[in-house]
Amino acid sequence: MGEVAGADEVVTGQERLRIERISKRFHGVVALEHVSFGVRTGEIHAVCGANGAGKSTLMKILVGIHAPDEGQIVLNGQPVTISGPRAARELGVDIVFQEIELPPNLSVADAIFLGREPVRCGGIQHGEIYRQASALLNSLAVPLQPHTLVEDLSAAGKQLTQIARALAARTQVLILDEPTSALTEHEVGRLFGILRALRERGTAIVYVSHRLEEIFRLADRVTVLRDGRLVATRRVAELTEGDLVRMMVGAEPAALPRKDGGCPDAVGIEPSGPPLLRIIGLTRGRQYRDVSFEVRAGEVVGMFGIVGAGRTEVARALFGLDPPDAGQIERDGRRLRLRSPAEAMRAGIGLVPEDRKLQGLLLEAGVRHNLSLAALDRLTHLGVVCARREHTLAAGAVTDLHIVTAGLDREAQDLSGGNQQKVVIGRWLARRPRLLILDEPTKGIDVAAKREVHALVRRLAAEGIGVLLITSELPEALSLSDRLLVLHAGRITATLDSRRATAEEVMRYAVGVGA
Repeated sequence: MGEVAGADEVVTGQERLRIERISKRFHGVVALEHVSFGVRTGEIHAVCGANGAGKSTLMKILVGIHAPDEGQIVLNGQPVTISGPRAARELGVDIVFQEIELPPNLSVADAIFLGREPVRCGGIQHGEIYRQASALLNSLAVPLQPHTLVEDLSAAGKQLTQIARALAARTQVLILDEPTSALTEHEVGRLFGILRALRERGTAIVYVSHRLEEIFRLADRVTVLRDGRLVATRRVAELTEGDLVRMMVGAEPAALPRKDGGCPDAVGIEPSGPPLLRIIGLTRGRQYRDVSFEVRAGEVVGMFGIVGAGRTEVARALFGLDPPDAGQIERDGRRLRLRSPAEAMRAGIGLVPEDRKLQGLLLEAGVRHNLSLAALDRLTHLGVVCARREHTLAAGAVTDLHIVTAGLDREAQDLSGGNQQKVVIGRWLARRPRLLILDEPTKGIDVAAKREVHALVRRLAAEGIGVLLITSELPEALSLSDRLLVLHAGRITATLDSRRATAEEVMRYAVGVGA
């Protein structure tokens, strides 16, 4: 399917922005390939796709954070080179990121005009800043006061301040990246009202979202990306939510060997008996609500959702990093109060975090020290680590997990991504956990390393360890898990039998269509 010609009565402007055959690769991996579409004056143009579709990469190219390897950006009919965010703003292109970045100690007015303050006789005209900010906020019907400090604003207030900041610079193309993830329904309605008003004024708006209900409420047209490639640009009025889901998923992705598909690693105990871990009504603010599920010994429970669904936040609660506001966690039928990682570890829970470099490794420490970190209490005598025991533990892990390293004292930062990940997993295996939480365990590693991690997950289950597998990759989720939990906007929308579920079915629940 290609781009649809023509427009409905809402989309009447000429093309403001055009993306022509944009391609981008990172370390040889294709992030975008020959993507082309246009955004018109006075149009809200949605961009959607599953995890890894290339949405974020494309938006970062539009504001100069990344440079394209091929293709060009055309603005108002003229090819432009966007060398960075400042150059993008000077050209009239600005973005409001999902993660809000505003100095907390500034007032709303100062944040709006930061870097563009009116100056007279060498001095900043503070009175003029507040006058212009007040006029801008009033024109947008934004319920903010210019003198309010950014740190005192709600998430919605900070987002509206960023939008006002972009418009103060006379932005022609406004990009919003998942703008409603931290907003209440009332705040979402207010934001949509402002965006519709901007559309009437002729602003071209690029709206990046995985929430299909918002796309159908707000957007004129939608562009779908899949695996870094353009699927189609269509008028929203021509589509159903089911159409959009099928465009996002495409044909069923190539399946990996199923856990029960004759793989030698699949032999072992079948998940049975009482739950090893039971989660009941877990809730934390707007991150996740009323989350309930069970994990049995020898079972791999997958957790899938679009970025922002609340998966990592649930994992952090189970490891005692961010205790929930409500709900309870039980292990072997006994209630746990996990207020710190130390308590989670004593309960037999381990966590391989999503970002191994920032959260999982001591990059400048050796492989030996990284592997022994979680088991130091078993390697010490009178407060002193037994070097012989530590060496034996590390050497055994290197052999067992096939970790490629020049030596046990080689710094972790010198290892490949796959070997770094195996070090983080090996650290927890040294502690013999009852439950291991794997958050994106194959993120950023090569195909061969992925296969090794997949085999390791199957082996852990065969040995009777309960595994909670959080992944953004549908084939991985379907092939490795016994049951699959699907999250959307902080809630479990489905619990599926992974042997029978299809990619389209999973995606429908992940974007809220099947809920």
